[in-house]
Amino acid sequence: MSTTVAEALDLIREIPGFPEPGILFRDLTPVFGDAAAFAAVIDALGEAVGDEVDLLAGVEARGFVLAAAVGYARGLGVALVRKPGKLPAVAGRVDYALEYGTATLELPVDSVRRGQRVAIVDDVLATGGTVAATAKLIEQAGATSTGVSVVLELGELGGRNLLGGLPVHALRTV
Repeated sequence: MSTTVAEALDLIREIPGFPEPGILFRDLTPVFGDAAAFAAVIDALGEAVGDEVDLLAGVEARGFVLAAAVGYARGLGVALVRKPGKLPAVAGRVDYALEYGTATLELPVDSVRRGQRVAIVDDVLATGGTVAATAKLIEQAGATSTGVSVVLELGELGGRNLLGGLPVHALRTV
């Protein structure tokens, strides 16, 4: 049975007070666990990536799942942007602000080549810090970010304003 993207996105669970009071966490686990919903989301993200892309960048951890599935569907490789301490060889490191603190992302050596066109795939665009840090890592590697594809954009947090005009495609904005 097929599922529309809207039906798939209706499966997203909202969890108040996680990871800390005042935050409303959007849990995509029910979407990942429903084969038809997951397929609808992956197909829609794959269309949003566009044709002028050489590589996808997936951000730890849910972005790994999404980027890997889109990469497989589109015949593209995936660079895995990691949290610190997970890589034996780091090409670049960027610190950034989160909605509820600060964090760091790292890019593995040799995962992005100079001149590549890289689309960023992640689950949620909130304040924009994670995506901006990923775009900066891609730029430091000598590649170009072509755009961002996310399942959900938290519009009230203004994350796309931090992205310097990088095209953003969200399957749903709340």
